[in-house]
Amino acid sequence: MDAPAKRSVSIDGHRTSVSLEDAFWRGLDRAARARSTTRAALIAAIDHARPPDVGLATACRLFVLAEQRRDR
Repeated sequence: MDAPAKRSVSIDGHRTSVSLEDAFWRGLDRAARARSTTRAALIAAIDHARPPDVGLATACRLFVLAEQRRDR
């Protein structure tokens, strides 16, 4: 197990940071490559799609889990 790593990302021109465990960062990287986009663009899309009461880190984790289930 690893501690969450905080990384900065720009969403709609605004800098923010997201703290995720390495496994989730790797999952986002795989999903971004599969879509021929950047990790930052994918995180922005996740941010735009999430409900207001769900945090960005949680939305990213749920996205990665859904991707893994879809791939099975």
